[in-house]
Amino acid sequence: MNFRWTLRAAKDRWLVKISWQSSRGSSGLFVPPSPPLDPEKVKELQRFITLSKRLLVMTGAGISTESGIPDYRSEKVGLYARTDRKPIQHGDFLRSAPIRQRYWARNFVGWPWFSSLQPNPAHWALSNWERLGKLYWLVTQNVDALHTKAGSQRLTELHGCMHRVLCLDCGEQVPRGALQERFEALNPTWGAEAQGLAPDGDVFLTEEQVQSFQVASCARCGGPLKPDVVFFGDTVNPDKVDFVRRRVKEADSLLVVGSSLQVYSGYRFILTAREKKLPIAILNIGPTRSDDVACLKLDSRCGELLPLIDPH
Repeated sequence: MNFRWTLRAAKDRWLVKISWQSSRGSSGLFVPPSPPLDPEKVKELQRFITLSKRLLVMTGAGISTESGIPDYRSEKVGLYARTDRKPIQHGDFLRSAPIRQRYWARNFVGWPWFSSLQPNPAHWALSNWERLGKLYWLVTQNVDALHTKAGSQRLTELHGCMHRVLCLDCGEQVPRGALQERFEALNPTWGAEAQGLAPDGDVFLTEEQVQSFQVASCARCGGPLKPDVVFFGDTVNPDKVDFVRRRVKEADSLLVVGSSLQVYSGYRFILTAREKKLPIAILNIGPTRSDDVACLKLDSRCGELLPLIDPH
């Protein structure tokens, strides 16, 4: 897969050019191979959902790959499989102004693409389940706002959301779109060409491209800005963890959609469900950390399987 993304200023407006070559459509660029749908497995999931009265669903990056967002761990197509790059670490972002500059330059180039992405049939299916009273609560490890775009309201964004930005000094919160306009004003002649997409809304740039990028600070106090997300090495707010744990204890079943559960922040709720002896079903292409405790495991594309399930 060859990918190129160009962002440059021209005549007081920003131009974005995207080109990629792949044997699959853009919605399948980052979806790992999976076997054909097994009708018997579909029936088993249908029975699981039919019997659930207070269903809690936990989603991960695998539900959004069909919307064009790469994940980290998928075989052959995840970030770790495609490159030797690592995600930004929380401590590095806090300590280093040059690292914050590199992060925001990459995020600035990637934002027009990332913010324009739309929900796929799996997001819409879960939103419909909520509307019909089948889905009790939805917990997502994703930061892409696609569940919100699909209309989900009984929702906890476990790791935050890229569409919000926080000041690390005063706590002021602003929309990410507003910050994009400030970046454009600070960098009227800056341009960059990226080679490849990263999972959390940024792209890959050279150090030379990054060095001339001007970073905006908090408009209220001048402090450093950070997306309202949990970076690697950071921890989820304890109050949010307690809230989700209560929702798990109130549920009568748990469905995992598109997560390998390798990160403890999500895996801990599997442990809670197991302690409560809840039935657990997992829909994920490839193995997960909890296959041994699931009563049902399905290796299918989320957007193909979930719309087939009747939530009534």
